[in-house]
Amino acid sequence: VCAFIECRGVAARHMLSRDKVLTIDTMNPTVKNVEYAVRGPIVQRAMQVEKELREGVKKPFTEVIKANIGDAHAMGQKPITFFRQVLALCSYPELLNENMFPEDAKNRARRILQACGGSSVGAYSASQGIDCVRQDVARYIERRDGGVPCDPDNVYLTTGASDGIVTMLKLLVCGEGASRTGVMISIPQYPLYSAALAELGAVQVNYYLNEEKCWSMDLSELERSLAEARKHCNPKALCIINPGNPTGQVQSRQCIEDVIRFAAKERLFLMADEVYQDNVYAEGCQFHSFKKVLFELGPEYSDNVELASFHSTSKCYMGECGFRGGYMEVINMDPEVQAQLSKLVSVRLCPPVPGQVLMDLVVNSPQPGEPSYTTFMKERTATLSLLAEKAKLTEQILNTVPGITCNPVQGAMYSFPNIISLSLPPQALGQAPDMFYCMKLLEETGICLVPGSGFGQKDGTYHFRMTILPPTDKLKILLAKVKEFHQKFTQQYS
Repeated sequence: VCAFIECRGVAARHMLSRDKVLTIDTMNPTVKNVEYAVRGPIVQRAMQVEKELREGVKKPFTEVIKANIGDAHAMGQKPITFFRQVLALCSYPELLNENMFPEDAKNRARRILQACGGSSVGAYSASQGIDCVRQDVARYIERRDGGVPCDPDNVYLTTGASDGIVTMLKLLVCGEGASRTGVMISIPQYPLYSAALAELGAVQVNYYLNEEKCWSMDLSELERSLAEARKHCNPKALCIINPGNPTGQVQSRQCIEDVIRFAAKERLFLMADEVYQDNVYAEGCQFHSFKKVLFELGPEYSDNVELASFHSTSKCYMGECGFRGGYMEVINMDPEVQAQLSKLVSVRLCPPVPGQVLMDLVVNSPQPGEPSYTTFMKERTATLSLLAEKAKLTEQILNTVPGITCNPVQGAMYSFPNIISLSLPPQALGQAPDMFYCMKLLEETGICLVPGSGFGQKDGTYHFRMTILPPTDKLKILLAKVKEFHQKFTQQYS
């Protein structure tokens, strides 16, 4: 009996120590190719440094200033009062009986709750989103685009813009070998695109923005990129971020017209990431939606070019990243494909309902004559004005640093300065020079930036991305520290 028990024990221990089913060698190989610099090793180290500071470890600084990500509220931006009032009322409807909320906020909350199952934001919504919210989005798009019609059936509410972008890429990607889908993305780019394409096994087709012309798009570069890509894949889509991330440019109307004509000629599906559409600061710059320009070019284009455009509650003056609200509008999509899109979004049941509520408030904000209008406009204007000031401040101070050049921050929430005197040999350190630069900056100053190599850049050039979101006093400290560090760094390594 003892021998039997011992034998059983050995067998059990053998089973417990056997190889795991899921290992680094047996996992999905495309996931291993995914990289996301915005939350990469620099940020992970920044979190460790913060922990060390809390534990009393002595550093040459007292706090970590994170300028790595466009998280407005984390940087101290205040929420819009009206938005939070309606969200509170929807989350806890008993507050509708209180006198502390304005009547227009209560009316919005009642309308939205009536459209929710069981009059609760805790219920699932339709997979495409709450019907009245999609109608409000459609009316917003029509107002924004000067009366160009918008069908609510072409509007899909999403879990932030990222969810809509990845969903569209899933529909586009197919094939193997030379027939694999290629997707044209700008370099520098927002790493969501490269990460999603890697995960989906698609081919990333790079086209370079023109840094010498304030990161504008260049038609000849698009043509070069497409011709090269067609030698080894099947390019099907062209992605544009406008206003730009990480580069902060606002594309001109002429540029958008050129891109639409190019897409029509080359039979490319257009994806317009327009989440920063209210973040335009530079004099002479204006946001033009791809849809508006498409329709103004006439039926030759508006009846044929396939377009998906994206917006979000996370940016602009709202900065409500955590609620994960957004929408996607599709134009000229094949009806059979659109049926597949509806099926695909239904698999995830629905976007977060509080995010849908917030999206509704963005597209259906207080109007003149309503009790909340004055406060809303004051808060909105103040937020955007402050961002415009910080955009100018960032450009001006960085351009006083010998060895750094910074294009005007025309829009969005970032600058992407060129570290022109960075000449550190990568082989000496086993990492990209701009990664070494940013890591050393973090360790010596507590400033957390993202190296340009995480977004893509022309060979031989080095950049970093920083957000303009920190409060003005902290932004000035940040820029002063970067200036001091850069001068010391170049003396040491030049």
